[in-house]
Amino acid sequence: MRPRLVLLSARLLDPVTGQALPETALAASGGRITALGDDREIRALADASTTVIDLKGAVVIPGLVDGHLHPVSGAELTQGLDLSGCADLDAVRTALAREARTLAPGAWLRGWGLDPNVFGDRPVEAAALSPVLDGIPAFLQLFDAHSALASARALELAGVDGPRTFAQAAEVVCDETGRPTGLLLEEGACELVERAAPQPTRDEHRALLAAALRRMAASGLTGGHAMDANGESLALLSALDEDGELPLRLRVAPWCRPGTDAEGLRALVAQQGTGGALWHVAGVKLFMDGTIDNGTAWLERPDCHGESTHAFWPDPEAYTAVIGELHRAGVPTATHAIGDAAVRHALDAVGKARASGTAGDRAAVRHRIEHIETVPDDALPRFAELGVVASMQPTHCCDFTRADHTDNWSRRLGEERASRAWRCRDLWDAGATVVLGSDWPIAPFPPLTVMAGARHRRPSRDLAQPPHGPGQALTAAEALRAMTVAPAYAAGEEHEAGRLAVGHRADLTVLADDPLAVPATDLAGLPVLLTVVDGRPTHRAPSL
Repeated sequence: MRPRLVLLSARLLDPVTGQALPETALAASGGRITALGDDREIRALADASTTVIDLKGAVVIPGLVDGHLHPVSGAELTQGLDLSGCADLDAVRTALAREARTLAPGAWLRGWGLDPNVFGDRPVEAAALSPVLDGIPAFLQLFDAHSALASARALELAGVDGPRTFAQAAEVVCDETGRPTGLLLEEGACELVERAAPQPTRDEHRALLAAALRRMAASGLTGGHAMDANGESLALLSALDEDGELPLRLRVAPWCRPGTDAEGLRALVAQQGTGGALWHVAGVKLFMDGTIDNGTAWLERPDCHGESTHAFWPDPEAYTAVIGELHRAGVPTATHAIGDAAVRHALDAVGKARASGTAGDRAAVRHRIEHIETVPDDALPRFAELGVVASMQPTHCCDFTRADHTDNWSRRLGEERASRAWRCRDLWDAGATVVLGSDWPIAPFPPLTVMAGARHRRPSRDLAQPPHGPGQALTAAEALRAMTVAPAYAAGEEHEAGRLAVGHRADLTVLADDPLAVPATDLAGLPVLLTVVDGRPTHRAPSL
């Protein structure tokens, strides 16, 4: 069979050794790499049906994979007003006022990426924004997507006029008189207002998703571990896949919420392996806590406000039982655990599940913990001991905290715990498999930005600022492995992904220069020349 794609005059980079391979060209057919060699012998394999691209010395690496992102929900969420660039309240008010002037009467104003640090020492509440939102129904997601601010008119339309009781950790924050302040914590509370707002049609949502995925492909992403399989997510992915419009390979984990019964667990197990050509269900996503910034993380000691003392699961032992059931069914889990108590409990649950399994199940069922924003010393070696993958998003540390610990996240935790922020280096050195991701739409998805952040740990908007915890930085080679080799291992696909080798998937990212030689502060700007998924170009720069 003649190759479908041939790449010539390339520098082929092995992420395991960090060295260039001796070959200068590759061929791909049937979605796999079929040959590596010099230009002459690989060119001879092509015929008139082959796409032949001269890379002119560009660098080919295994396709970059985002270890944690939310493409479907993110595509919808990010269509509102982007507030992520607002550094203070005046900037937020100015942006909201500008957007409000464009709205039709009665229309909703939606925003996202609001940083709680803009409120400084004052409470995070809608009153601070009421001068520009008077009479306007507004729903503003905070950057963590676990909390939101709703204007007085939005609360009125949603019928939210006081505190509510939820089956899982969530809160309509109220003042001393019982009136909502506008701050909504966690999914249950946010949904009360969000569902009162107009929703995009399925066709509109599909178009938003397709556009977002194309942007991801252009950034060099060839795949992602998607942590949203709710609502119509799978139907949308299936429709794009069937029409040949899915430019990323996606591994999707549906959610398991507190209260899921035996029938619900059986349904999650039955869902495993379903999918299409470029997407499939693999694993289950669970939440052990919320976030530090809004006081819903689960900490071993309360934060400075006396908050973050409870698990997301009202009964943490019910979570432990679910992990055990899924483990016995051979289903890998991915647990959102940000606070130290949440991380410890998730590790304990996996340890208990493994103790009841067979000697070889560590490799067979690869559980993960997501985020791990603060973790004590004694928990570090347990990741390697239990075979738990550490899935981390260093750009959250870069962009939402500060080196001097004056940010909301650090102030809540205090100096001792803030100094243990995003311990990528310590986890790596303790033998854990560290996977990097963006958590988009919480942070930007371009993978070079994620890799750069893992190396420099500085605010992406101002790289002249000092790094937060520079001792926790990864090297260039480690950051590259954490977005190629490590995601393949976490997915149990190391035999067919993450390397440039014959028989491996033809998922490739082509860069203008060697990412291991480019300084960390310049890496985000390195041009992506070509992205290939399943042997098919999904992005091609005009220069090629």
